[in-house]
Amino acid sequence: MSQQKSKKTLINWDLVSVNPNDKNWDWKDLFCFWSINIQSIIGFSLIASLYVVYDLNTYVVFLGTILGSILVYFFANWIGTPSQKFGLPFVVLLRSSLGIKGAKYFGLLRCLVGIFMFGIQTYFLSKAFSYLIRIFIFNFEPSILDQEIFLIFLLGLNIIDWTSIVLTIIFQTFLFSSGMTFNKSFIKFSAITVYLGILLFFFSIFLSDVKLYSNAFIFSLNLDNFTDKNNLIPLISVAGTIFAYFSIVILSFGDFTRYVKDKNELKKGNLSLILTLIIFSFLALFIVIGIDTLFKQNSQNLPRILTNPTDIIGSLDNILITNLALIFIIIASASTNLIANFIPSQYTLINFVPSSLTLKSSSIIISSLGFLVGIFWLTYLSQIGILSFIDTFGAFFGPLFGVMVSDFYFIQKGKLQNKDIYSLENNGAYYYSGGWHIKGVYSILIGFIFSASTIWNSNLVFLQSYSWIIGAFVAAFTYFLLAKK
Repeated sequence: MSQQKSKKTLINWDLVSVNPNDKNWDWKDLFCFWSINIQSIIGFSLIASLYVVYDLNTYVVFLGTILGSILVYFFANWIGTPSQKFGLPFVVLLRSSLGIKGAKYFGLLRCLVGIFMFGIQTYFLSKAFSYLIRIFIFNFEPSILDQEIFLIFLLGLNIIDWTSIVLTIIFQTFLFSSGMTFNKSFIKFSAITVYLGILLFFFSIFLSDVKLYSNAFIFSLNLDNFTDKNNLIPLISVAGTIFAYFSIVILSFGDFTRYVKDKNELKKGNLSLILTLIIFSFLALFIVIGIDTLFKQNSQNLPRILTNPTDIIGSLDNILITNLALIFIIIASASTNLIANFIPSQYTLINFVPSSLTLKSSSIIISSLGFLVGIFWLTYLSQIGILSFIDTFGAFFGPLFGVMVSDFYFIQKGKLQNKDIYSLENNGAYYYSGGWHIKGVYSILIGFIFSASTIWNSNLVFLQSYSWIIGAFVAAFTYFLLAKK
């Protein structure tokens, strides 16, 4: 089927409504989707840190985690329903509330953040590849690593590091540009494989000394001062932290729910997030406590409790476990990069030039820019506070969510003029004023002020975990007042 390229249309076959026959995602696929988001290195470290680093009551953290996942559940249902109903990605639905040009440029913010995060994640993913290469060379011929060529660094990377990051980019580009059918299979494979890997790690610790590790785990589960009113603020903070972790994925959730069979499957699949988080929290806490107990038993006094999987693996003197764990980390990190950064960037980039770009051509652009971010990350980008700028861009995401939800549920009443959403004609329903819906733009900017203030104002930093939600509600309410007839 040839793509229509008339200047009077925004049709692109990667952006059009999904054929009902291709709506083949069910709750099990969404279970895998949410599992991947949790199973990343960052996810493991975050959850483990909440339990063992910040000296909070275990049950307060557990309850806060559940409350945070419930928040994610409702927000995911709200934003996922329109895409499920009409089969459209996030950025196309954005045209209804912002206009066809407004969606184009505001959607690009999601693309830029996605590319930056893709590049950063690619850099850290390449480190796992480099460890595998070093282990292989060391086992093959240790003296090779002493050669002069391995001591030459460019942009903070030696020849092994450069090889690793190039392989990582090629690996991801090949996988991610194959379309959603392949992506769905990769998501399921990754979720199951990493879950099995975590369970294997868990049982390898637990079964080595059941009594010792069971007692250590039970000891960590204390109810002391659980009902103390001073636990209320930590409870709210934990819930906000969990929500903030998923917030970037929520905005683009429609890129995946457009393939879900029906609304019931969507709701059941999102409920699986809560179950997955409970299971994963238990496993992460036990693994971290088990490893800490193991070190103490062997008279190894570490300066801190290890919560980063890479640090845990690096501390174990076992080549087999190290190699297996690195493979699991590569799979987990790649799949997280796929759904959190790559696919959302693909759709928003295509939407920017719908007449020219496809999934494959956009993949090349994303990979190329991500490669540049990755190679310059260590020496330049990480030194200039680039993450603060990313957080600032991200402050737009809550307001974008709020405007979209308010428009769909309260202004459009759950309806959409599918033909006009691809039209550049002046009389099109979503052309508004020169392609911009000024009321939507105003609402986002007002929401952004509230959201960004928690990032840049030190007096409001305690609200930072909820900046996304604050921006969403302010923008939603403002849009409702401005856009209602």
